[in-house]
Amino acid sequence: MILHQIEALKAIGVTEVVLAINYQPEVMLNFLKDFETKLGIKISCSQETEPLGTAGPLALARDKLIDDSGEPFFVLNSDVISEYPLNQMIAFHKSHGGEASIMVTKVDEPSKYGVVVMEESTGQVEKFVEKPKVFVGNKINAGIYLLNPSVLDRIELKPTSIEKETFPKIASEKLLYAMVLPGFWMDIGQPKDYITGLRLYLDSLRRNKPSKLATGSHIVGNVLVHESAKIGEGCLIGPDVAIGPGCVVESGVRLSRCTVMRGVRIKKHACISSSIIGWHSTVGQWARVENMTILGEDVHVCDEVYSNGGVVLPHKEIKASILKPEIVM
Repeated sequence: MILHQIEALKAIGVTEVVLAINYQPEVMLNFLKDFETKLGIKISCSQETEPLGTAGPLALARDKLIDDSGEPFFVLNSDVISEYPLNQMIAFHKSHGGEASIMVTKVDEPSKYGVVVMEESTGQVEKFVEKPKVFVGNKINAGIYLLNPSVLDRIELKPTSIEKETFPKIASEKLLYAMVLPGFWMDIGQPKDYITGLRLYLDSLRRNKPSKLATGSHIVGNVLVHESAKIGEGCLIGPDVAIGPGCVVESGVRLSRCTVMRGVRIKKHACISSSIIGWHSTVGQWARVENMTILGEDVHVCDEVYSNGGVVLPHKEIKASILKPEIVM
């Protein structure tokens, strides 16, 4: 997900990305190291020794964010996905002349979120209402911001919320503007959101870059297959499936609404739906994996085993069926 964001930033001319990380930054940086050269973008890390909320990390990374240009910088929550219309956001930010721009997205149930109340014609934000009991609007913060360097002067180096403390202050001075996000948006907080996010992403590919999607008599709906993956005879794949690099799908396999990550082998006649299959795992012959089953890295599901919503930690072998959703340590 972070890579999608970094690619979108690179595409509009961003040259440096700073990751605000509290826990095990080396894991993320090791993953991104290859892409630094591939994409030609500088990726560094600002590590918090204590959690600083959503605004504190900006104060911590202040020296990395300020240069002599006075140009604004983007801030993205790494758990949201969208089509990242960042060029439009730059144009919007320049046009209103305020101090900060935020993306907002329309939702069906605004009472679950903090609602952004704004002037429709100009986008000027009037106020924020946290989990409103009565309807005040249906636009919520989408977690993508474009901020002038002066915003950093408002943030102290301590645990601070940008949504609850910094933005309301800027809004009260009539310097905060909101742009409605075109296209899809999803907050990926849980595995089931990941599967929903995959569906929305594949829908978006179908509209904008249909040539990237797989075609053929064995494909149903939107399916993304890495060029290095191998798919056997008589399979039925889709809708809403992503198959990663180096995967082997043997003959007669049925896949729907699932992600199959790098290096996975799915053996003959297995059936997988609404699940996430982690890196380098195997699913045995005639096995059935469904109902938000999540396999961590290097998990081996034996032949004819059934998993109903099992969440399996890495490096496990599953010899017996998992009949109800549970965590397998």
